[in-house]
Amino acid sequence: MPSWVGVFLVALLLLTACESEQWNRSELLNPSILTEGDSDIARTFDQATILLPRQKGLEPLVGKLSERAVRDHLAALPPSRRYPTIVYMHGCNGQGRLAPLQAFANAGFAVIAPNSFARRFRPLQCSPSKRTGGQNIFVFDFRLVEISYALQRMATLPWINNDRLYLIGTSEGGVAAALYRGEEFKARVIAQWTCHGAPFIRGLAAPKGEPVLAIVRSDDPWYQPERTTGQLGDCSAFFKTLDRSRSLVIDGGATHDVWGHSGAMGAALEFLRQD
Repeated sequence: MPSWVGVFLVALLLLTACESEQWNRSELLNPSILTEGDSDIARTFDQATILLPRQKGLEPLVGKLSERAVRDHLAALPPSRRYPTIVYMHGCNGQGRLAPLQAFANAGFAVIAPNSFARRFRPLQCSPSKRTGGQNIFVFDFRLVEISYALQRMATLPWINNDRLYLIGTSEGGVAAALYRGEEFKARVIAQWTCHGAPFIRGLAAPKGEPVLAIVRSDDPWYQPERTTGQLGDCSAFFKTLDRSRSLVIDGGATHDVWGHSGAMGAALEFLRQD
């Protein structure tokens, strides 16, 4: 056999091996094959705070899906039990108080709150001490991905009523709730955000036919002209479903939080129950 034939065969074998290796790597990109393991996006759901309603007289169960108490509770549910479920997006510096989530769970909703700070790389988008945002603006994209990923994981959970899903976001999480473009939710609540501002955060992407409740304080210090440009206002200017949407502007207090206001929580619960 001529020497050039041997060289050609060796080269062909190397090329085939490389193509096979490349094909195997590409195959791993198929979500049905991919093992997520400890990826950053998987961590946001694996370390999500879960609240589950319990029988009257008992406080909601709080934990993570991996915890035994949560797993035992879910395993004991009747096969037909399906919770209406809220995806709750926390603010720019993390989960904060559990009281609002507990109020939703006491009203009969399961709550899943992805933990954005479970990511290994997760800088702040805001400066809480200065009451300003706009740093590391790619974080807004992080938050939208967290919503779509949570929905993908939730689709396989038998205790969730996928026909009664709700999206609630507070502050930075409210921006995510406003800008999420999917049609999976029956309704959404945007708290502590105005839907105004720079083009990359301005507006409301809820599809026509999906009701929106927006709650903000009129004198919220985060949105005052001395701290930011063009963010004063409320989300009602962007509503597409006017007959079923509502904007609640709370006067007085000069604070960012709305959930400590009894009227805000009452309005949110009434809104969620209307569907």
